Amino acid sequence: MAKISALIEKINGGDNPFFKEIYGTDAAVLKEQANRYTEYLNDFGAVYGTDDVTLFSSPGRTEVGGNHTDHQLGRVLAGAVNLDNIAVASANGTNVVKIKSVGFDPFEVDLSDLEVTEFKVTPGNLVKSIAKGITDLGLKIGGFDAVIHGCVPEGSGLSSSASFEVLIGAIFSHLFNDGKLDPVDNAKIGQKAEHACKKFCGLMDQTACAVGGFITIDFENPANPIVKALDFDFAKTGYSLVITNTGGSHGGLDAEYNALPGEMKAVAKELGQEVLRPLSMEDVVKGIPSIREKVGDRAILRSIHFQGDNARVVEQVAALEDNRFQDFLGMVIESGNSSYMYNQNIFVGGKTTEQNVALGLALSDLVLKGKGAWRVHGGGFAGTIQAFVPNDLLDTYISTLESVFGEGNCHKLFIRAKGSVKVEL
Repeated sequence: MAKISALIEKINGGDNPFFKEIYGTDAAVLKEQANRYTEYLNDFGAVYGTDDVTLFSSPGRTEVGGNHTDHQLGRVLAGAVNLDNIAVASANGTNVVKIKSVGFDPFEVDLSDLEVTEFKVTPGNLVKSIAKGITDLGLKIGGFDAVIHGCVPEGSGLSSSASFEVLIGAIFSHLFNDGKLDPVDNAKIGQKAEHACKKFCGLMDQTACAVGGFITIDFENPANPIVKALDFDFAKTGYSLVITNTGGSHGGLDAEYNALPGEMKAVAKELGQEVLRPLSMEDVVKGIPSIREKVGDRAILRSIHFQGDNARVVEQVAALEDNRFQDFLGMVIESGNSSYMYNQNIFVGGKTTEQNVALGLALSDLVLKGKGAWRVHGGGFAGTIQAFVPNDLLDTYISTLESVFGEGNCHKLFIRAKGSVKVEL
């Protein structure tokens, strides 16, 4: 912990090595982050009247390969990005967590009762479930005060909820356990917290946010997923990674998300497995005549998507490691087409007038055809798309999409090496 005034001095207007590592070297961005941290350090002092605090940062994530593969114990390609949640926090010597999250109502969690009884994803329920996960590992918990500010847009597909979850895990880890919580364990706790609230997500989002960097993850053994860092520098390709928020929200779409893994698992069950990973594309295709009436056509199509995209991740990783970037881009487009045609997570069925993701993909096709790649990003149905944009088309691409979806909704992202961490100035 350190005094608020001392931390503001060390931030030094953004000119410090830690900020440059997690936010890049653009002077304007560093200054903006310095102002952000300073504002919420001062806000913490005003709200809680405490001067000894610790700073934390937890990134959002971008999924690059493997769309809806993780919940079937498949493979993914992902990266931690510079849009993050930050926290100013301090142990308060009680058994109560008090959080002011900017833009949301303040809330408290009494750690003497860690059972979730209202099965709903709320910040309070997540904190309660994360605290239980910490204790289940034999680690300590305690009350703390915090001010949290997020730059990971809610419902954007950049995993604001996962970023929040592993941020809370990092706070418990550093305030009460000397930072002993392993990043992958932190991710697992975050996933279990969502499951406790009856939102059955996979483990990719939390792992990418907790571990950091540009990584591929193999979830075949869910107890010990294999996380591998990739040594690849996008800056040298002449392309930029752009995420566009098309304006839709993931709020209220739990039924759509839960149906997707549920349908995949229904196919797997009919073919003698719990999930699709042990099966092959050939197994699925051969099984269609006998299972079609039981599971329905959409479930089969989604299972075909899984088999294709799971195998594609291996090919994408190999292409990047071999510096075959154009091959990689081709596979990004293949992945996007598979999500559209087979996985069917581009828009909500029946909402014919609200197809913002599909519109964003169409505009990307029109601007970038033959010179980049584009696909749905994250869970789908609403929210964001992803594009690899040649730098000479970057201004055209951003101006075209922002003319439709609004200024500031295109984000040129920076893949940061650090996951959810204590900010060391």
